Amino acid sequence: MLSIIYYIVVTMAWLVLYLASVVALIVCYPFDKKRAVVHKLSAWLTATVFVFAPLARRKVIGMENIDPSKAYVMVLNHQSMVDILSIYNLPLVFKWVSKKEVYRIPLVGRLLLMHGDIVINRASAKEAMQLVHSKGMEWLKKGASVAIFPEGTRSKDGEIHNFKAGAFILAKDAGVPILPIVLDGTSTLVRKGWMINWRNVTTIKVLPPISAEEVAERSIKEVMAQVHTDMVDALAELRK
Repeated sequence: MLSIIYYIVVTMAWLVLYLASVVALIVCYPFDKKRAVVHKLSAWLTATVFVFAPLARRKVIGMENIDPSKAYVMVLNHQSMVDILSIYNLPLVFKWVSKKEVYRIPLVGRLLLMHGDIVINRASAKEAMQLVHSKGMEWLKKGASVAIFPEGTRSKDGEIHNFKAGAFILAKDAGVPILPIVLDGTSTLVRKGWMINWRNVTTIKVLPPISAEEVAERSIKEVMAQVHTDMVDALAELRK
């Protein structure tokens, strides 16, 4: 019963902030090239997921590794849909790269489109990579970061698997740093039957970025291997 009340309250809050986002997009569009206002409203919106479950904590480690004045290619491990909701408390304006199926979810899909997030069709890998590269370059030039799950899909066992190169190619071509972020606890917030785990702890660990200079100097394969190792080690450390 408590979970049902939670979903009703969160949905009402989302509807209000969704309407505010529509207005903000229309009013601010001419001068807000990064869509920072819409992003801020989404930060409030996603915060409701945690605010209305006060014992379910969201913990951030490594905030000092973020320079809010920079645009990054953010690479994250992927455990559940909660991953997308979790990181809006970071001090960056970013655009998700996400599969087109996500955009069919009521409210969520419309919000992602308003953000200017990058919609890809995973059925065509070549087309998807080209779109990520072209749209990613556009947003990075405007000063917005781009958030990518380099595994390409959700991990079924919670571990970090092989990376695809797209995020690293984008960072190299755009001349921006890579910001690795490790998530844990996102797959346990919602239990079977959509029941809320009221004492869940979601941990966001921001690792030191790979500088634009280092990305430029080293091969994509080397940078990708380093980031993968760093993220695997960080996840293991979180779970100790």
